[in-house]
Amino acid sequence: MSDPSPTARRTVLAAGATVLAGGVLTACAGGDDTKKPTAEGGSSPTAQSPQASAPASAPAGGGKTLVKAADVPVGGGTVLKDQKLVVTQPTAGSFRCFTAVCTHQGCLVSKVEAGTIDCPCHGSKFQVADGAVAHGPATRPLAEQKIVVSPAGEISLA
Repeated sequence: MSDPSPTARRTVLAAGATVLAGGVLTACAGGDDTKKPTAEGGSSPTAQSPQASAPASAPAGGGKTLVKAADVPVGGGTVLKDQKLVVTQPTAGSFRCFTAVCTHQGCLVSKVEAGTIDCPCHGSKFQVADGAVAHGPATRPLAEQKIVVSPAGEISLA
């Protein structure tokens, strides 16, 4: 049996990564996917201070803590590989969450430094503040995920 062409292999791998990301996390696929995060969908900013973002009732996403706010550096972020998410804190008390799946070819981003979320596969970089492409080859931003920050400083999906 011969090996499939490199293009076909990449297509299958990229499709598999997108399906896996969408199956493990609701709405973890790229920006033009039809899946929506929880009941609300959309991509409105989720940057909020811990005091202002505590919901009166349990969050719709189940409320499982992703990371403690104290573990997310100001001006940087934390990659949560198991959840395929990255949580950033662009400015003190302002938190954002994005899929950790690079929009170029579906690799997981590996680190957050110098104000960007970095993909090790082909060098794509995304802004910590909004997930926008800072450096290609990626052409689409990281998909934003809605989060809440509890008064105790625990960050979870909304």
